[in-house]
Amino acid sequence: MSTEDRPPAPRSLAEALRARGDASLGALLRSRPDLITPVPTDLTQLATRAGTRASVVRALERLDRFALQTAEALAVAADPATYGELLGLMAGDDADPAVVAALPHALDGLREQALVWGGDDRLRLVRTARELLAPSPQRPSPTGLGPTVQEATAGMSPGRIQEIVTAAGLPSTHDSVSAVTALAGLFTNRARMAALLAGAPADSLEVLQRLVWGPPYGQVTADPAPRLRWLLDRGLLLPTAPGTVVLPREVALHLRRGLAHRAPEPVPPVVEVAAVHRPQVVDSAAAGQAYTALATVEELLKDWDEGGPAVLRAGGLSVRDLKRAAVALDVPEPVAAFWVELAYAAGLIASDGEADERCAATPAYDEWRELPAAERWSRLVTAWLAATRTAGLVGGRDAKDRTLSALGPGLDRSAAPEVRHRVLTLLAGLPEGAAPAAGSVLARLRWERPLRGDRREDDLRGRLAEWALSEAELLGVTGRGALSAQGRALLGAPAAPAKGPEAEPAGPGDKLPVHHHHRPAPLAALSSAEQAVASAAAARLLAPLLPEPLDHVLLQADLTAVAPGPLRRPLADMLGVLADVESKGGATVYRFTPGSVRRALDSGQAASDLHAFLAAHSRTPVPQPLAYLIDDVARRHGHLRVGAASAYVRCDDDAVLNEILADKRAAGLGLRRLAPTVLAAQTDPSGLLEGLRAMGFAPAAESAEGDVLITRALAHRTPPRTAPEPVPDGPPVPDDTLLAAALRAIRAGDLASTTPRKAGTAPELDGEPPRTGAAETLATMQAAVLTGEALWIGYVNAEGSASQRVIAPIRVEGGFVTAYDHTADEVRTYPLHRITGVAELADDGD
Repeated sequence: MSTEDRPPAPRSLAEALRARGDASLGALLRSRPDLITPVPTDLTQLATRAGTRASVVRALERLDRFALQTAEALAVAADPATYGELLGLMAGDDADPAVVAALPHALDGLREQALVWGGDDRLRLVRTARELLAPSPQRPSPTGLGPTVQEATAGMSPGRIQEIVTAAGLPSTHDSVSAVTALAGLFTNRARMAALLAGAPADSLEVLQRLVWGPPYGQVTADPAPRLRWLLDRGLLLPTAPGTVVLPREVALHLRRGLAHRAPEPVPPVVEVAAVHRPQVVDSAAAGQAYTALATVEELLKDWDEGGPAVLRAGGLSVRDLKRAAVALDVPEPVAAFWVELAYAAGLIASDGEADERCAATPAYDEWRELPAAERWSRLVTAWLAATRTAGLVGGRDAKDRTLSALGPGLDRSAAPEVRHRVLTLLAGLPEGAAPAAGSVLARLRWERPLRGDRREDDLRGRLAEWALSEAELLGVTGRGALSAQGRALLGAPAAPAKGPEAEPAGPGDKLPVHHHHRPAPLAALSSAEQAVASAAAARLLAPLLPEPLDHVLLQADLTAVAPGPLRRPLADMLGVLADVESKGGATVYRFTPGSVRRALDSGQAASDLHAFLAAHSRTPVPQPLAYLIDDVARRHGHLRVGAASAYVRCDDDAVLNEILADKRAAGLGLRRLAPTVLAAQTDPSGLLEGLRAMGFAPAAESAEGDVLITRALAHRTPPRTAPEPVPDGPPVPDDTLLAAALRAIRAGDLASTTPRKAGTAPELDGEPPRTGAAETLATMQAAVLTGEALWIGYVNAEGSASQRVIAPIRVEGGFVTAYDHTADEVRTYPLHRITGVAELADDGD
């Protein structure tokens, strides 16, 4: 292409954006959705918004390490810089081939993000990004480079500058500007600089080596040592403040052989394989853990059936209540916090909203329990993937040094879903059955998001990744550290890659091959509809691996029952009332006690019902000791009756009442005889029931009518509640419809603001809408209807917001103009009194 045919170089970011196609602009808006919140009026406003500090910081945080290193190199390069200068800073004198191959892609990514603009001959970093990344005494550059010679000598006296130039072997000049230029030229000339340093004392060179990779600042006394004096005299160290010197950028780059970074990282760290298992073993292990996860959540909610722990005034569970939950589940407290938070994220528990606020199961929990096991699991893991609440933070401190509690405020971390998805995506990139080394996963994530990983909240992103790996194992998404088939389906991922043409399994220590010099595109985040399809597919894969529920138990002579596997819902519920769980594992052991049998009788069961239930569901005969236990408890059950007086006890056998009155343990109940068969108490009915049961009796509660009150195992439920909404990590990525509409509006607005006007009709100031009188406006509109020409108008809507538009009038009547609006890409009708003015557009030849 000749010089005449080449398009002119853009003079601003707005012009660079204006030269882009819709596909390129759409990619920018997808990667930086904050730029269209709200939709800018034109490309100039879009460019302005892309240069704001908040937007630039957010964009920089989403760069991978090599792209960020490229931006940091541009921040210490000349403005503008050429591609050759940038390549020298990134690849050094040795021209590292990996850097040479990766740099074009990194630079294209920065251009796509609108952080860099201009051609390869005039590369410009957005000013705000340069301010953030360029070195300064208050904020050292990540490159470790200091200021340039020109910047470091800005406040130096002309005489001192001339002394330095002379000592460096350069001819004196007539002014400071040319002297500084000559000194910088010396430092950037490799041959002349090498000759200068060849005559340096060895201890002076040692000083330079200590400063070369940063920080570039050092302290000196009022009378520097000879090794420092030699460097100061020749400008190899320059004073910046009393007692402080700095290594000029040009000198450091010579000593570094041109490198802006000590270790450029053009290729992402590979994910190493720590262990390899057969895929069937991984899937089975994951399925077993998935079943355990379901049982754990059910056990937690069952423990809270009659009302869970109280909610703290500041929100959440107390440390004591979390410990109780951990003991009940037989897990460490951090794991108990995870199960509690998971149930909350899935909408299965919430606050009941009562005056004495407590945690309880929601009505959604009852619906969830009726689903098949695989669907219950998919509901849990889908909620986990999307949740921003982070259980790993429980027990830590917030910014105000307050303890973070389970179900309490302050646990949302908007990056959590993205990190979980990314961790599982990296696992999906390994061969089937391959478990990664956790350290290599964390190293990869730190490369992909270095700013977030290196400086925020003690590497929050790394901790989120560690929690994601452990939580995925707890949920059965992974098995033995490797991603399961159901976990792969949950991501909507394709089949795992084979390691070689023979599809042999990878060995421990093997690395995932990299076939390019940039980070591979991660799996795209799924929409809600796609996630529902993926969750259903994962459930279908898991279902055959889960054990079939059983309808029987094995009764033992030692008053225990063994469930050799999961039990069907009615059997499990009834057995949970009639017996206490003694141990869990591959088989669950239940123990029958007088208290557990009485609990079943309190729920409305008769002794005959219990005998029939056990006979129907036992593969072994009902042992005689168990039958005797049921009959003995049933014979005494309800012999005493407790009602509200404050409370009373009545019994047809006055000898039993005499025994109670004579017992010293009854002193605290405040009992007195009202009649031969009735005792009154000062305590409430529930306290009286508990007191008598502690004394070894088996009383039953009765109603005001004298009927026995049946205490059924119906759970306390909250009113209908919705699951907590995840906290978004910035504006959502626009869908295709919104993106197309935004692009159309921006293009049309840009057309309205940049279309040439006829001489003498447009305002003097750029960007100002036209202003004409009502008569001139009407006449111009009517003429445009006849000629079919487009007009530039200023318009104020009903809310008082002013805008500029390009319209083609079709009809003018009744105080309205009907026109095709190029800005909105549709036919609209405008009141003439809201049009502030009109101007004709220039012809193509103008």
